[in-house]
Amino acid sequence: LFLSLTLLSLNRKKMNLKSERRGIHVDQSELLCKKGCGYYGNPAWQGFCSKCWREEYHKARQKQIQEDWELAERLQREEEEAYASSQSTQGAQSLTFSKFEEKKTNEKTRKVTTVKKFFTASSRAGAKKEIQEAKAPSPSINRQASIETDRVSKEFIEFLKTYHKPGQDIYKQCKLFLDTMNHKRDLSIEEQSECAQDFYQNVAEKLQTRWKVPPEKVEKAMDQIEKYIMTRQYKYVFCPETTDDEKKDLAVQKRIRALHWVTPQMLCVPVNEEIPEVSDMVVKAITDIIEMDSKRVPRDKLACITRCSKHIFNAIKITKNEPASADDFLPTLIYIVLKGNPPRLQSNIQYITRFCNPSRLMTGEDGYYFTNLCCAVAFIEKLDAQSLNLSQEDFDRFMTGQTSPKKQEPDSFSPDVCLGVKQMYKNLDLLSQLNERQERIVNEAKKLEKDLIDWTDGITKEVQDIVEKYPLEIKPKSQALAAIDSENVENDKLPPPLQPQVYAG
Repeated sequence: LFLSLTLLSLNRKKMNLKSERRGIHVDQSELLCKKGCGYYGNPAWQGFCSKCWREEYHKARQKQIQEDWELAERLQREEEEAYASSQSTQGAQSLTFSKFEEKKTNEKTRKVTTVKKFFTASSRAGAKKEIQEAKAPSPSINRQASIETDRVSKEFIEFLKTYHKPGQDIYKQCKLFLDTMNHKRDLSIEEQSECAQDFYQNVAEKLQTRWKVPPEKVEKAMDQIEKYIMTRQYKYVFCPETTDDEKKDLAVQKRIRALHWVTPQMLCVPVNEEIPEVSDMVVKAITDIIEMDSKRVPRDKLACITRCSKHIFNAIKITKNEPASADDFLPTLIYIVLKGNPPRLQSNIQYITRFCNPSRLMTGEDGYYFTNLCCAVAFIEKLDAQSLNLSQEDFDRFMTGQTSPKKQEPDSFSPDVCLGVKQMYKNLDLLSQLNERQERIVNEAKKLEKDLIDWTDGITKEVQDIVEKYPLEIKPKSQALAAIDSENVENDKLPPPLQPQVYAG
């Protein structure tokens, strides 16, 4: 019986531990490629790594090309049959035949163009653009290079001097790639990404096989090549207008703003911001994740993510006095993203996914931290009441701004609650008091306005009643009375003036 009770209590503890995770826990195996190759996967590649995703992409592309060929052949057979039947029924109607022949030629041309666009980089729009570029100089030639572009170009040339003959060939390959990309602006961003990934792979193979460059120098060379190429291509391939990257950025920003009420306790974040050193680490992590948008090179953006992640691990380590685990890292990263709300987050993730050297995303700490960031963003987009251990009604009210998490008294806070949380509740209390005062002032102002209107109406009514009861009568003007001592010539009926008399006593 004692053994049974012990097992039951352990099972309950395990269930409680699982419930405390609140849906944030992610098994490390879920970060790897779902094909089982051992490299890190990516939500942008549907869970595959860069290598497996390209294989799947090529398979799907070849399948689509084959289906288009079969469709073109079937349409051609149907038109030929329709042409043969119309020729037998209509006879020698030259006008009709010429129109049908013209239509048939146009349809064949359209089908061939539709199929060929999967194999060639040019299209009708692209051909027209190339003709215009042949007539006029390229805008990239006429525009003045930025200071950063000039600096990166000089650094790249100085770096290649240490490679002697291979350095010259690398520079030629990079210039050829840039010229090719300038003529492929009409391609989709996925096709441009495919061209960049093929270029990285070809140059890396040539460095290892043809030029016999050591592996450590190959990695440095690939970093410099990526920096040189993507600095010059940044304005064309980052958040292009042909994609919905900007729409996704706005959706993520709006989502993060709506989740401003989420506290570290809801996410089980093991970070105590009351410790000054931990608070500094949190600020540095937020600064690094925000700084990612100011970089041009995918490797530099990855470096910002790596620095942010290391600050997070240090903050957890200082708080817990022990090395941080992966289960502690992901909730804290989610909290940092919610608190920082990095600009153009989805665009930066897509840019890194499309144009970063694939070896950095498949292995190493950069790939691990980047995969965790993708998981954090995916978790934020799907965050619900169950993940935060809240009821659906409370979650909906918090999301709509009708209310905020219940205010806690200062005495009820646990000792490990960070200073920011206490300040937040204090500010919420102050805002609540200000809201009540504002409502009271507004109500009193409305009452005063009503009293003034009623008083004005009352006075007006009383005046009207008095005017109606005592109407004003205006009499004609009377003549002015003459002075008593003046001689009254006009009126002779007046008695004579009195004369003084002497009284004789």
